[in-house]
Amino acid sequence: MAAWLRQQVEYDENVPCAADLKISSVKMPPNSEKQESVQYEEDNVERIAPQAGPRTYKVSYRVVLVYVYWHIAGLYGAYLLPEAKWQTIVFTVATLWLSILGVTAGAHRLWSHQSYKVNRPLEIFLMLCQSMSCQNSAIHWVRDHRLHHKYTDTDADPHNSIRGFFYSHCGWLLVEKHPEVAKKSKTIDVSDIFNNPVLLFQQKYIKELTVLTAVALPTLIPMVCWGETFNCAWHLSYLRLIINLNLTFLINSANHAYGHKPYDKHITATNNVYLSIMPTGETYHNYHHTFPLDYRTSELGNTFANFTTIFIDICAKLGWAWDLKAVSEDMLKKRMARTGDGTDLWGKKIDQGTQAPVSQ
Repeated sequence: MAAWLRQQVEYDENVPCAADLKISSVKMPPNSEKQESVQYEEDNVERIAPQAGPRTYKVSYRVVLVYVYWHIAGLYGAYLLPEAKWQTIVFTVATLWLSILGVTAGAHRLWSHQSYKVNRPLEIFLMLCQSMSCQNSAIHWVRDHRLHHKYTDTDADPHNSIRGFFYSHCGWLLVEKHPEVAKKSKTIDVSDIFNNPVLLFQQKYIKELTVLTAVALPTLIPMVCWGETFNCAWHLSYLRLIINLNLTFLINSANHAYGHKPYDKHITATNNVYLSIMPTGETYHNYHHTFPLDYRTSELGNTFANFTTIFIDICAKLGWAWDLKAVSEDMLKKRMARTGDGTDLWGKKIDQGTQAPVSQ
């Protein structure tokens, strides 16, 4: 058995959605060969989705101006690409990958879902990468994401997809939160996050960390190290920023609007074969909403463009990550047969008896 044991998570077949499950006990030493026993209990949440009651939108014009500037500066950065030095372009791609990892491996899979564990140096690294993403502090991110899973497609969902593509993409950030979001957020358990010294440090210095990692260093390093112009270095840092932001936003919008539902046809979250080329590994969203504790967020460890899973696997081999939670193939197939829409990973129709693709 591999030292980076992937824990087989068992789900109650009678529960309508795996997002309603929570870990009641998780303790395991690093690189243990022993299978961890995990128990679950239902979180009795009233399932009232879809819901999007009448509301008055109060626009935050300061936030609108910030996002408009970011996107104008980022698009101008794309225009400047032919003028930029090749080192700057490589550096921009590298920092894009780091900021993606901060969101996917850090804020999402590690802190929001606790789907694996890491040592302190790796956690600090992921915290700095997440700061680079300009997506607020990890504590803020985790609270909103847990709220999204618990109250998906209701007025308590921060980016309720029932309110339309633009709203779930980025509109929710440009207006004041719905009263239900503010109310229900107080019911979300984030005690684990507030007991994390790394994330408390980030929360305290989030403005300074964001300016340093997202703008200052990405601008100064190209200028000092290989003589890039301020114009190119500055605007390419915003190109990286808007690419990362919109990759994240597409999961909330497109992955709740278009695609197929191999695991749960009753929810809006989808698997989208076209979005699967995005280098985040987060677009197998129907799978993720059905099995949110799986560190891979994709079927059977599928790693096509799922570079976050590859990163976590490498860290596990090095002993930096452990307790990687994964859904068993048997449980996966049972759920597909019970609540799926009859498609496979790539949206092809399958025989529910054999789980094999249906020949056309």
